[in-house]
Amino acid sequence: MKALGEIGVLVPGPLNEHARQRIGDTFAMEHIPTGDATLVTPAMAASVRGIASMAPVRAPLIDALPKLEIIANFGVGYDAVDSAHAAAKGIMVTNTPDVLTEEVADTALGLLINAARELPSAEKWLREGRWPKEGSYPLTRATLRGRHAGIFGLGRIGKAIAVRLEVLGMPVAYHNRNPVEGSPYTYYPSLVELAKAVDTLICVAPGGKGTEKAVNAEVLKALGPNGVFVNVGRGSSVDEDALAAALESGTIHAAGLDVFADEPNVPRRLLDAPNTCLLPHVGSASVYTRDAMADLQVDNLASWFSEGKAITPVSETRHLQPKS
Repeated sequence: MKALGEIGVLVPGPLNEHARQRIGDTFAMEHIPTGDATLVTPAMAASVRGIASMAPVRAPLIDALPKLEIIANFGVGYDAVDSAHAAAKGIMVTNTPDVLTEEVADTALGLLINAARELPSAEKWLREGRWPKEGSYPLTRATLRGRHAGIFGLGRIGKAIAVRLEVLGMPVAYHNRNPVEGSPYTYYPSLVELAKAVDTLICVAPGGKGTEKAVNAEVLKALGPNGVFVNVGRGSSVDEDALAAALESGTIHAAGLDVFADEPNVPRRLLDAPNTCLLPHVGSASVYTRDAMADLQVDNLASWFSEGKAITPVSETRHLQPKS
C-alpha cells in the first residue's frame, strides 16, 4: 500500500482552508479552479485516487479520473455530487454528518425567532435613530406562544430542531417519505397534511428531484395566514415564486431563509419582502463547526486509503469496498 503522501487527491474549486491544509500535509494534493473535466491533465488522470470537494462533482469529472476511488464531500448534503454515477463505477462517496447538526439547528431556531418577532427590523429601527424620534418599535403580530411546529425532514438536524422547539413549548409533527421508527412526534404522510396541522413549518429536507419545489403554493396556503416558514435544508425544495407570492399576499405571515435555489442569487421579490429574514447560507458557518467538517472530510480520505473503509459513507455507496 502506498504511503498517504504518495496518493493524489484532487481539489476542484474552492475548499475550506483547514481542509486544504490537512490535505496538502497528508496527500499529494492537486487543484483545478472548477470541476470542469477538461482541466484534468494526463498527470492528474494517472495519479488522482481521491477527490475532496465542496463544489459540484459531475459525471464527466469522475470519468476523467480512471483511478478515482473516493469522493469526500464537504457538507451533509451531497446533491452536487453525482453519487449514482459514482456508485455505478464502484467509487465511494462520503459526506460530513453529525458535526454540523447543532449549529444548523441553532440557525433554524434563530431564523424562526427573527421571522416571528421581527428582531432584524427592530434592530434596524434602533440603528436608524427612529426610537427617540418615533417611539417604540410597533408590536409584532406574531409570537412563538401557542405555535404548533412541523418539520419537513426529520433526520439528524430535524431531530435537533425538534428538541429545541419542545423546550419552547411547541408540539412537533413531521413529514418524511416514511415514518421514523421510535419517533415520539406525530407523522403526516403528506406535506400538505402536515402544513394544515401546523402554523410553523421548518424545512430540513435534502435536495434532489424527490424534493424539488415540494414546498409549493398548495403547501403554503395550507400553512395559513399565521404561518411562518423556515428553510435550512436546500433552496431547491421550495417554489420561490410561490413563496414570494404567499408573502406578498398574506397567505403566510413570514419566512426565515438560509438557503436559496440559485445561490448566491436571491430573488428580488424575496429581498423586497419586509416579512422575511434572509441569511447567506450560514447555517454551519462557525470556525468551530467548519473545522470539524473539514477534519471529517479528510479523515474519510485517510481512513479509506489506510484502513480500507470510509467513516461516513453515503447510502448509495455504503456497500462498496476498496478496489484491489
